[in-house]
Amino acid sequence: MRNAVDAITDRALELARLAVVRRIITAIAVTFSALLQTFLIQAFVEPANLLPSGFTGVAVLVNQITSLGGVHISTSVGMLLLNIPVASLCWGSISKRFVIFSMMQVALSSLFLNVFNFAPLLGDKMMLVIFGGFISGLSIAVALKAGASTGGTDFVALLVSNRTGKTIWGLIFASNCLLLVIFGALFGWDNAAYSIVFQFIATKTIDSFYNRYDRVTLQITTRCPNEVMDAYIEEFQHGISCAEVIGGYSRKTMWLLHTVVSTYESADIIDLVRDVDPGAVINVFRTDNFVGGWYHGAVDEPLPTAVPDPDKPARLLSKQARRHKQSELQQDDGR
Repeated sequence: MRNAVDAITDRALELARLAVVRRIITAIAVTFSALLQTFLIQAFVEPANLLPSGFTGVAVLVNQITSLGGVHISTSVGMLLLNIPVASLCWGSISKRFVIFSMMQVALSSLFLNVFNFAPLLGDKMMLVIFGGFISGLSIAVALKAGASTGGTDFVALLVSNRTGKTIWGLIFASNCLLLVIFGALFGWDNAAYSIVFQFIATKTIDSFYNRYDRVTLQITTRCPNEVMDAYIEEFQHGISCAEVIGGYSRKTMWLLHTVVSTYESADIIDLVRDVDPGAVINVFRTDNFVGGWYHGAVDEPLPTAVPDPDKPARLLSKQARRHKQSELQQDDGR
């Protein structure tokens, strides 16, 4: 039964590595993200008079300000008008696939705002803030995990990062604060305070569901270093180091492997190592910083499994072949 499950899982992952399958997954994810964002704006943001972060917040603020003057620029139109020029600037600087699917999310959100009409689910403002913040973060995390975004500040941040090698999240945070000051001065400081809580919950939700760029260090103690490193290098794109050590209890020679990986890859790597060497001891600890060359992987990755580098063979050893080789090594050790 377990072999059948493993075979089905392997086949599913092989299909997921096909570009067309990944594109389909991304399209479904951004559509769901757009629907969530529409539900968020209509059922939480507007009833509670909240201000989201980023370009969506700018569009909401413009909508409210223009409504005061009798000229109505809807949130849906504002989202498109703000994102189109930024997406055009980013077209030649970041992944075109990323831009296309991110703009697909923005366009669908704009369309759904004019098609659907979600009523508020909750009557208490604090409940709208709490659950609205969660849904806001979830809608963004769904798009990010599929290799897209909700547009806006993500475009700007990636554009600046690619051109200068620096991040501007500090400036983006400052711009959000400025928006909240304007929002509070025009529509009440209570609403601005609720919006801060709303944005904080949204940020924490994103951190909980999307940790692609968080890193961990794996410290692997094994008696089969070559087999583990061969299998690891063929399936993942990070470097790994090896040092010979002596076991404190057994006084036998062992090998200590070190590698730094993304948290989203760690579970798959642990499974791989345990497949090759069931007796391996693996220690996982958080890495706050990493200096030097580090492979970030493809942006358009909808599954928590590394997409193999096209310049390398996808898999030289199947699970069955590795198990067979491990069995032969154990037999040789027993002779």
